[in-house]
Amino acid sequence: MLPLLNSAAEAIGNTPLVRLDRITSSLGLEGTIVAKLDYLNPGGSKKDRVALGIIEEAERLGTLKPGQPVVELTSGNTGTGLSIVCAVKGYPFIAVMSRGNSVERARMMSALGAKVILVDQMPGSIPGQVSGSDLKLVEEKAKELEISRGAFRADQFLRDGNWMAHFDGTGAEIWEQTNGYLDGFVDFVGSGGTYAGVSRKLKAMNPALKCFIVEPDGAAVLANKEVSQPEHPIQGGGYMMPDLVYLKDSAVAVDGYLQVSGDQAREGARLLAGKEGVFGGFSSGANLSAAIDLLKGEMKGKTIAIMICDSGLKYLSTDLWA
Repeated sequence: MLPLLNSAAEAIGNTPLVRLDRITSSLGLEGTIVAKLDYLNPGGSKKDRVALGIIEEAERLGTLKPGQPVVELTSGNTGTGLSIVCAVKGYPFIAVMSRGNSVERARMMSALGAKVILVDQMPGSIPGQVSGSDLKLVEEKAKELEISRGAFRADQFLRDGNWMAHFDGTGAEIWEQTNGYLDGFVDFVGSGGTYAGVSRKLKAMNPALKCFIVEPDGAAVLANKEVSQPEHPIQGGGYMMPDLVYLKDSAVAVDGYLQVSGDQAREGARLLAGKEGVFGGFSSGANLSAAIDLLKGEMKGKTIAIMICDSGLKYLSTDLWA
């Protein structure tokens, strides 16, 4: 029986891991894909872990004062997690997000008590397809608010609480839930914290285990590919940011880089929903597509873990479920 918890923040983590045998069998694949259902976190994404990790790290270090405002740029998921954690702990939270992200995210953060600041996209940008240039405008606004409000900047791209939440939590959980019978891990990279934390934990347990970074086709700067399509529908990552701090650490190993198109991500998300009853978003579909490609190739017959990064409910206004 599950224990009685003191807050929603205590419900973050310890999410289920499920086999996707209906998908692999329908495609005639040799091997196994297991999915970490982080969309079942209270805020509907894996970023709840990051939010809790960053705030608790700041409390330990004394860099976040009681009642101090917290500000962060977000595509919506980290912001939702911070909305929950800050509400529970008594910190006012200001979320700064591009208007190009799905409207459900802004509404959810507002409902959870956050002050949401929406930043217009660059001229010519496509709604629903946030580029690196759009994100720079959001970053400028977040810095301005940090100074003017005397706020603590959560800074998911720099704070160690991000990757550590996935090292101590997500990665450890995946290893325990598979009893160590695991050959690979793939994840679509946003801030890089999930990949860095999970891969470091899994490789500490089994150095032979292979870990792969997933990026959008046409915007795969981590793989040193030429950028041909900076706009893409896979929200939360692929912003063409080569200097992701967590991935620069020598302890983070990358066994390969995989590219997934927007269409492949859509197909993957729809396959997850229709075959397995797993209602994820674009990045979850991208992870599934990448794992399928691996089982068709170099990882044939192996067991691969993927993240179900966030809920499909956050994309009802997009073409994902049209």
